[in-house]
Amino acid sequence: MKAVIQRVKYASVKVDGVTVGNCEKGYMVLLGVAEGDTEAEAELLAKKTANLRVFEDENEKMNLSILDIDGEILAISQFTLCADVKKGNRPSFIGAMAPDKANELYEVYCDKLLENGVKKVDKGVFGADMKVELLNDGPVTILYDTDIWRKNGN
Repeated sequence: MKAVIQRVKYASVKVDGVTVGNCEKGYMVLLGVAEGDTEAEAELLAKKTANLRVFEDENEKMNLSILDIDGEILAISQFTLCADVKKGNRPSFIGAMAPDKANELYEVYCDKLLENGVKKVDKGVFGADMKVELLNDGPVTILYDTDIWRKNGN
């Protein structure tokens, strides 16, 4: 499972011209679910996301989590994060999890963010053609890949 976490001033997502999700100060998360990913990894990733300390404290050091600043999250499913680009110039998405199971793990991730104390988690529409707008703050962008914990432990 891969998550691209962007610290944002705001973010929103539209489907067919209608805003279906948004957040104010917090994170816009793009989440890719790959074959072999598990519910336990979704839970761990949500915990790591909620506790990630990339917001500035009173000394302008990145030392605060989204929980500390009472921030919000917009989580967008993005199977293209699972692209295999080893050969040629056209990515292969064969490693992405089947949509039904991927959606289940996406929902687990979002639910676990709330359980870990995030005050608001908005979502896009799984599988839809979405238009995402955001104002990256910093910019600060962090990439999480659960493979690092699978290989090395938590």
